[in-house]
Amino acid sequence: MSQYEVKTLDHPIDAVVEVPGSKSITNRALFMAAMSKSGCELNGLAFSDDSRYFLNCLISLGFVIEVNEVDKYAKIEGYGGQIPKISATINVGSAGTGARFLTALLAASDGEYVIEASEQMKKRPMKALFDALIELGAEFDFLEKEGHLPVRVRGAYHGGRTANAEVHIDISESTQFLSALMMIAPVLKEGLTIKITSKKTNGSYIEITKHMMAQFGCHVEHDGNIIRIGKQDKYVADSYQIEPDVSGACYFYAAAALLGGSVTVLNVHSNSMQGDYRFIDLLSKMGCSYVEKAEGICLTGPKDGILHGIDIDMNDFSDQSMTLAAIAPFADSDTYIRNIGHIRLQESDRIKAIVTELRKLGINVEEEEDAIKIHHGLPHAATVDTYDDHRMAMAFALIGLKVDGIVIDNYMCCRKTFENYFDVLEGLY
Repeated sequence: MSQYEVKTLDHPIDAVVEVPGSKSITNRALFMAAMSKSGCELNGLAFSDDSRYFLNCLISLGFVIEVNEVDKYAKIEGYGGQIPKISATINVGSAGTGARFLTALLAASDGEYVIEASEQMKKRPMKALFDALIELGAEFDFLEKEGHLPVRVRGAYHGGRTANAEVHIDISESTQFLSALMMIAPVLKEGLTIKITSKKTNGSYIEITKHMMAQFGCHVEHDGNIIRIGKQDKYVADSYQIEPDVSGACYFYAAAALLGGSVTVLNVHSNSMQGDYRFIDLLSKMGCSYVEKAEGICLTGPKDGILHGIDIDMNDFSDQSMTLAAIAPFADSDTYIRNIGHIRLQESDRIKAIVTELRKLGINVEEEEDAIKIHHGLPHAATVDTYDDHRMAMAFALIGLKVDGIVIDNYMCCRKTFENYFDVLEGLY
């Protein structure tokens, strides 16, 4: 397994970096373009393991796609909400977003399909989504473990059946379940009413889904725990520009917070629809400052070089929990990250991973079921396990910018979303 030893930096940075397109927006755009009435050009795509799996799945389903990775471009021929092949086998790999979205799409079809997945993806929860799709009218044969991939699915319209127009969903484990149901609604003949049964009824990624559906011509009515999408709405867009990935940008803003100096991430702006933009405000509360320039947001580390600890609810931008955990030891007081219990069910048990690796580095950490308290202190050299989790690799590499001897094991698991991350990181030197 490959390893990467991070080189320390002993001076403030002054850098301009470019990050890939947003994975979350890319996968939603691929879905909506494929379901559109005619061809749609997508620009600024994130090309990574996840998006390639999504593209290959669409190709396996018979969609005609023109792809140019150099120009970050794809053109997808839409079939008006239909899937060209009524029978196929697809493999979603480890792509959680793709797995949930494509499972819902096939469940809303008139075909019969097999969905395969990586060993990592097979462990991730999907029962709540399967239950809702069964309520819709789909049928599943679980090929290994009940409630998990791989599955054989017969769509709600298979054999001339009619899909139900109302379903119930619990989104406490993942808001992707709700986004998946929302996005299939325009391809259903009856439209769809979704009743949310969990305490949580919204979130930043659901807001992205609503916003993008509107950009593609579909209206979403969201009133408390009820979402309605009418049967008259259809996806329509000639072209679509994908935002840069704010999640990826946050690692470099965190580097400026650690080292001092400034980092500008190209084309990241305050009108971003991505919830991880809140991490920039979090850094400002820790002592950083930022300004918006024509080319993008520029963040500068603390004036006095001292980061402050923070007590923060990160439920709605939890992908940055690991980024905050990586810089928290260098603050002048403890950091408490709250309301993130759902990250135990992602690519890894992320709470356990954070706690284990910080303790390995000599940091005192208190673990709760849905929270972490990180005591400030100076980490020491160690090899960081990444648990085949791209965000662990990218976030914990930041520690190596300040501490000699930090080695990231299996560092290229970052290919899942940001395959040239370590090349961009080296550009800071």
